[in-house]
Amino acid sequence: MYKQILVPVDLNEKGFSDKAIKTAVWHAKKAGAVIHLLNVLPGIHMSMVSSYFPKEAALKMKHDVELQLKTFADQYVDDSVVYKTHVAEGKPYTTIIDYAEKLGADLIVMPSHKRSKIDKVVLGSVASKVVHNSPVNVLVVKPQG
Repeated sequence: MYKQILVPVDLNEKGFSDKAIKTAVWHAKKAGAVIHLLNVLPGIHMSMVSSYFPKEAALKMKHDVELQLKTFADQYVDDSVVYKTHVAEGKPYTTIIDYAEKLGADLIVMPSHKRSKIDKVVLGSVASKVVHNSPVNVLVVKPQG
């Protein structure tokens, strides 16, 4: 049974992360697992990017994302499930894998974005890279329709 479930959450894509969190909550209830919600910000502290953002703006953005992630969790995570929120910076797929290792996650539950007719059979690039590079099980939740 799973004990630590990592759920990457993209707050900019409505209707994708909610399906993944519902699946993660179901698994967490069955196994008594802890859910870790992770939002990955682009590398705003990288030297090239940070020259365009004052330090206060970057801190405010991170704080705003933390609040949005908490609101998301309050909306979708059942009161009987223990969860923690995490906000990180970096390349999404490597940061997800790094956090899975750091948190001791034994399952990653993530959404796959809806694709056009041409590339419907292909997973989203982040999901695909996580599946191929993760040392732990990855459950990809596909959008309906």
